[in-house]
Amino acid sequence: MVRFIVWFFIIATSFGFSLTPSEERQLLKDIAEIKATLKTFMNQTNKRFEELRQDMNERFRQIDKRLDEFREDMNERFRQIDKRFEQVDKRFEQTNRELDRLVNIMVGIFAGQIALVVAVIGFAWWDRRTIIRKAREETIDYLEREGKLKKITEVLREMAKTNRELEELLRKHGLL
Repeated sequence: MVRFIVWFFIIATSFGFSLTPSEERQLLKDIAEIKATLKTFMNQTNKRFEELRQDMNERFRQIDKRLDEFREDMNERFRQIDKRFEQVDKRFEQTNRELDRLVNIMVGIFAGQIALVVAVIGFAWWDRRTIIRKAREETIDYLEREGKLKKITEVLREMAKTNRELEELLRKHGLL
């Protein structure tokens, strides 16, 4: 604005305007007032800009502070989530151990049942062999005691004299 007035003064004097000394003083006084007003205005404007800058800086600090608080809050939440995941992992591990223990118990029960079945079958087979052997021995003892085995063998030998097939059978088994 000062430049405008200076240019105006230069242009006005160049066209042949001549000012009287009182007009010149008044004009210089007006220019001085305008300069003072402009200086005051500029100081106020600078002061406003400075206040605005300080206010903006304060707001940015508050925003930074809020962001830091938000980051801390989010970090804490993530830590809590991590802890929860660790707890869930521990529960899964505990469940897996429990399942392994139950599977081992089931395998033990199954193996025990198989062992019982094998034992029962083995006992039945052993008992049958024992009973058959004992029955055979008792039959032979009985027949020998009664003397009937000898008699049966003699009867079969006599029959073999007349029956060819019987004779071959007795020879085959060593009774002739």
